[in-house]
Amino acid sequence: MSTTLPACREDRTRRGTPRIALLAAAVLTVPAFLVGPSAPDPGGTTPAAVVAGASAPDARPATSAPVAAPGTSAPATDTTTDRTSTATAPSRASTPAPTPVSGSTAAGLTTEQTRYRSARITQSPRRPACGGALALGAVGTCASIVDQQEHRWTVTTTADRDVLLTQLGRSSSLDLDSVGARLTDAAGQEFCRIGVDAESCQLGAAGTYTITVKLPYPTGRGNYTIAVESTRTPSACGTLPAELFHFGAAGLPRTLPAGAAAQCHQFDQPLDALALIRLKGPGDLRGQILDAQHETLCVSSFNGIECRLSRPGPYRLFTWESYGKESAHTITARRLSDPAGCQALPLAPFGDPGDAVGTGATPPDDQTCHTFTTDAPRPALLRAVSGEGSTFGWTVLDHTGVQVCSGSTSSGVPICDLPAAGRYTLLVGGPQYSDRTHHYRMAVTPLDRTDGCAPTTGYAAWDQPGLTVRQTSPVQTNCQPFEGRTGDRIAPYVLDWHRLVDRNGALICTEPSDEIGCVLPADGTYRMISHLSSWDAESTEATYRMAIRRLSDPVGCPTVRPGAYNAAPSGTPNTVPCQILEIPSAGVYRVKALHGDNLHAYARVLDTAGRTICGDVRCEFPAAGRYTLFPVNGGLAGDVEYRVSLLPIRPTGCAPVSDAGWRDAPHRGDITTSGEVDCVALPTPSGAGLAALLPTDLAMNIEVVDAEGEPVCSLSSYRWYNCRLDGPAPYSVLLTGGSWVTQLPYTLGFARVDTPDCPVLPRDATGVTVTTGADRVAACYSIPADHAARESVTWARTSGTGRARLQVYDSQGWSRCGTVDRVAQGTVTCDLPAGPVTVLLQTDGAAASYQLTRRDAGTS
Repeated sequence: MSTTLPACREDRTRRGTPRIALLAAAVLTVPAFLVGPSAPDPGGTTPAAVVAGASAPDARPATSAPVAAPGTSAPATDTTTDRTSTATAPSRASTPAPTPVSGSTAAGLTTEQTRYRSARITQSPRRPACGGALALGAVGTCASIVDQQEHRWTVTTTADRDVLLTQLGRSSSLDLDSVGARLTDAAGQEFCRIGVDAESCQLGAAGTYTITVKLPYPTGRGNYTIAVESTRTPSACGTLPAELFHFGAAGLPRTLPAGAAAQCHQFDQPLDALALIRLKGPGDLRGQILDAQHETLCVSSFNGIECRLSRPGPYRLFTWESYGKESAHTITARRLSDPAGCQALPLAPFGDPGDAVGTGATPPDDQTCHTFTTDAPRPALLRAVSGEGSTFGWTVLDHTGVQVCSGSTSSGVPICDLPAAGRYTLLVGGPQYSDRTHHYRMAVTPLDRTDGCAPTTGYAAWDQPGLTVRQTSPVQTNCQPFEGRTGDRIAPYVLDWHRLVDRNGALICTEPSDEIGCVLPADGTYRMISHLSSWDAESTEATYRMAIRRLSDPVGCPTVRPGAYNAAPSGTPNTVPCQILEIPSAGVYRVKALHGDNLHAYARVLDTAGRTICGDVRCEFPAAGRYTLFPVNGGLAGDVEYRVSLLPIRPTGCAPVSDAGWRDAPHRGDITTSGEVDCVALPTPSGAGLAALLPTDLAMNIEVVDAEGEPVCSLSSYRWYNCRLDGPAPYSVLLTGGSWVTQLPYTLGFARVDTPDCPVLPRDATGVTVTTGADRVAACYSIPADHAARESVTWARTSGTGRARLQVYDSQGWSRCGTVDRVAQGTVTCDLPAGPVTVLLQTDGAAASYQLTRRDAGTS
């Protein structure tokens, strides 16, 4: 069955087509194979036929026009420049065409009688052209561009030197190529190249311009959208009302359609105002502000557009999405200079701030504001407390919007120097990355005023309790005046935040220093400014302690004189946070401050002017006289008991001990109190090697010092390495309890291990038998120089109880190998150096017998 088509409208753009062919097509019976939608030029490639119903049995691919993307209508081929290329370009999605059984065709008509399979069809609609006039603000869509096609769009501007904002959309799939474009005037002069996504283009004279779109390569396929907007004569321009710029005003909802070049919004504000405009929504939203002469004033950053309106308005805000995506967003605007909608905040006094507290709730990703006024330039302390315990920031601006200072609840010194009298704005932000409304309280307290300060005091004696300060508001700041003299070095003590200021409120002693305390620059009244750093949300009142005391010529400190070794420290335990050291003669002393449980307190020693002369433990005093010791980690609070051990650097009264402890009975002693230093004297010469013999692992510090009292080495009960004695002889060993140890009975011995007079350990299966007990805690044997390069030494308990460990030393007294833990039996294999070596077996002092043997261990 076939159908008769009505006569087709003449296509005057295709002047090569014979009219008789078109007329004949109106009356002939049309088979299932149809040329369409319009006849090609004579001699041109015939487009693929549109087939309705079943296809011919002998169908095969044929060259076709570009095929539209799925779900879109196919665009028509450009009727001027693209006709030939469209007809001949190979298609990536050609439609098969039926082949006649016999005969030939001319101009799309059958010249012989041919048998066809007929079907009723409808004529394909004409595909819309990709190109033509593009209105400002409109979005042109092209579903397909292939190979060497060039699509031409025209845009008209009525303003000279217009700037177009462009949006050339990327192809809809990674399998397709994205396009590029160039913009030319009527004479063909190129003004700019247009890439995908958002761009801008500076034009010349008013008139019509052509945008030519093409693929980057001779072959390929893509699709795109295109849009342009004029910055001088935009297609439409909404209004940002003046109320939008007030703090607390709701934002203005807007939607950028997909593919749109930009949206225009007009507004007006006072000249030189500072405005902050933010675009809140999905996508990469950007914008720029133009003045009345269409010149750019400001462009957006990631935090919005902060713009000084330094040239006359009215102003235009153009917004766009960088990649042409649809974006439903909100525009918020705030005037930062002379802002509207801010709460008035009175300056707060010291002490209870009363009603001079700013409270507010900051929406997510927004700011709230307060304004306050000062009648003179002054420093001010800003207190900020989060209702949710979060960290948030604040900024102070002058009336023109210029930033004066900024800080946060985590910043160190929240002091702001207000440069002049006038009105200031306090901007309060919310916590970063929070999606909840944030509640806060803030107060601004001038530091040069004294209203609310406590009564003026002098220095407190060190043996007297400090002051107790009461706080009733989380943003309260307290002030304690005191009288001082030039050169006084003071030690302000507050458990929480504090600063020293002079009578004008200026901070003093702000530079870092190796000294402790603060030296007053002049006679006069100073003030200690303090407050609690933390506040329980459920509390209505809190207290803390503070004290202002003098480090130079301090008052109320107990006196300590040098004590003796093997005895309790001369300083008595107390909680006074300073000690006067009375030094009988110049020289080096051993000074140590300890808490009641023998914890090292660390300290500094100062002269009468309060200057540091040394830390602890070794302190050289330049002359006889009075010096002051201050603990530096908690002692200034006056609530920690500690004592001071003050001893001459050279030990005296030390009991002599043997350095052949493997043969002689060990030394026994008893530490009875915190800070006690016991000592023993060694007969060992300089250059020798020494090992400590400890029946048990004691919580004890063992330090060897030379004849001048200078440290040589420490011997640990948990390690087997020895000590090389350097420096002048004779040597002493200082014994102190470890941390938390105030009483400790001890037993220990010493053994020289470089060239000891020890019997030989035979190299046979029998070896030797070692008997141990309370007075025999170790055994020493030598291995002659004719030993093997690698030998093993084995010990095994044969009777009694107890355990032992073994070390091997070379002729210089250095440990070569050994064990740490004591065991009932064990073997040590060691690569032995040339020369004799020493084997030292240390036991726990229990009554026992051990068999000790050695053998050649070979080279494995």
